[in-house]
Amino acid sequence: MTIVVGYRADQFGEVALEHGITRARATSSPLVLVCVSREDGRPTLKADELEQLRAEIRDKTGTEVSVRQPSGDDTSEEILTVAREVKAGLIIIGLRPRTAVGKLLMGSTAQRILMDAPVPVLAVKPGQAAAAVL
Repeated sequence: MTIVVGYRADQFGEVALEHGITRARATSSPLVLVCVSREDGRPTLKADELEQLRAEIRDKTGTEVSVRQPSGDDTSEEILTVAREVKAGLIIIGLRPRTAVGKLLMGSTAQRILMDAPVPVLAVKPGQAAAAVL
């Protein structure tokens, strides 16, 4: 079972990654990090930073890791597309707080992933220990 992690270099992406690594190790599953570029097309992380992260995870945990860095206007759709392409068995995302107005005007990336995902989704918040949800 391939595990897809929606990743950004912030506390929400880090908690999703932590849970992804824990799940991947527990199930001997490959991990695919999806790091969607910003709306203006600029990558959120440079290619060498992503390669360093991938190698670090592989070296420290023995987990098979690949990285995808799609660009598009809809982060949720980019994550779902990768999940379909790799035939993921699980998607893991970090939840970030949004104001009611922010959700109303722009919608919620997490909500769209939860509603449209073809596989189970694990949505985690900072402060939730990875072992606690296994």
